[in-house]
Amino acid sequence: MKKGYSIFLTPISILVDLSVINLTMFLLSKDLYSNFLYILYFNLLWLLISLNTKLYKVYRYTKLTTVVSRLLFQFSVYFLSYFAYFSIFGESIQTVNKGSILTIIFSAILILKTLYLYALRRYRLGGGNFRDVIILGENQSIESLRTFFNLRNDLGYRFKGYFSDVDKSKDNYLGKIKESFNFVILNQIDEIFCSISDLTKEEIEDIINFGEENNITVKLIPDSKGLLSKEVVVDYFDYIPILSLKKLPFDNPIIKYSKRFFDIIFSLFIIVFILSWISIIFFILIKLESKGPLIFKQLRDGLNGKQFYCYKFRSMGINKSSDKTQTIKGDVRITRIGKFIRKTSIDELPQFINVFKGEMSVVGPRPHMISQTKKYSKIINRYFIRNLVKPGITGLSQVRGYRGEIEEISDMENRVRLDIFYINKWSFLLDLKIIAQTFFNVLKGEQKAY
Repeated sequence: MKKGYSIFLTPISILVDLSVINLTMFLLSKDLYSNFLYILYFNLLWLLISLNTKLYKVYRYTKLTTVVSRLLFQFSVYFLSYFAYFSIFGESIQTVNKGSILTIIFSAILILKTLYLYALRRYRLGGGNFRDVIILGENQSIESLRTFFNLRNDLGYRFKGYFSDVDKSKDNYLGKIKESFNFVILNQIDEIFCSISDLTKEEIEDIINFGEENNITVKLIPDSKGLLSKEVVVDYFDYIPILSLKKLPFDNPIIKYSKRFFDIIFSLFIIVFILSWISIIFFILIKLESKGPLIFKQLRDGLNGKQFYCYKFRSMGINKSSDKTQTIKGDVRITRIGKFIRKTSIDELPQFINVFKGEMSVVGPRPHMISQTKKYSKIINRYFIRNLVKPGITGLSQVRGYRGEIEEISDMENRVRLDIFYINKWSFLLDLKIIAQTFFNVLKGEQKAY
């Protein structure tokens, strides 16, 4: 098990804990477990508290003592909140019985987490759940880190070697720093550890950009804590300080799956109650004006650059330039009914099928034409950061006026700038604001919707 399966470890851990809580309460408190409010309260309570205690932010280098201390704090808060339920809702309570339930839950979760961490480390010793890593640079911290990787096989790091422009005397030397990018791609390296003192500012920026564009984790090794800022997170590998780039909101599995749950519910509602009947109406109107299918599909870039077919109601007559030429004002290819559905954004409704399939999200960076991606990725810095999340039906750049025709390079630069801001600053409230603004823009009509 390598990188692709590790994302399931946290959701599985959450499900196991919730299963223990629900099974224990069902067996020992059946009278209350028949109350839906009771069930909802104790499940949501556990999840909300865990967000603050960081119970599920467990990495391969996290110590067992850290996990246990977080669990103790989690249960202390949960214990108080548990008994608060009976006061808030006026339920009768048997303190001894409820205390026994909580003791059993805590003991079971503690035992399971200890066994889980032990089993996972044994699995890593056997070669599973690994990360291939390289080091760029050479100093005392680098030497300590290299020793750490070789001694702690149970953490699942496979040290492949180091690149340095200075020291070439040690084992595992792979070449000069400028040669590292090709090695990373050819050998599917997962993480790059960089010595800040051995690299120039330009080299560090190039490495960070390379990591973001290729979905590779970059960690920075400082010489002192004075280098820390709010944009980085400090981790400790034994006693060696490691700077990790600030994690994106979508790196949190709870956020990732909550957003997916919202997408499924929202898209299913639109498909069942709107798309199901409006498709029949526009099938007739579109077919009456021009020959061709109801749905136009076009290849677009999705999550991590994976391409998918994006669906729309067809608004043009059949033409050979639809995949190469963007729509412009007064475009002769657009039909009369096409002008209406584009102006009102009705043509975008079939994309809720893409959302339901998991290819898109309700809110996110708009997926661009393949030809646009090839063009602008070469001239706009950090363009591919957009691909770190699923593309959306609507997005921050769209509601801020950057939609439709790209007349100047600055139009695309502003799109990318706002998309990156959205990715870094995501919140559920921001998604709701964008959805509301999109609806408002549709009602008032948008100048560049043509």
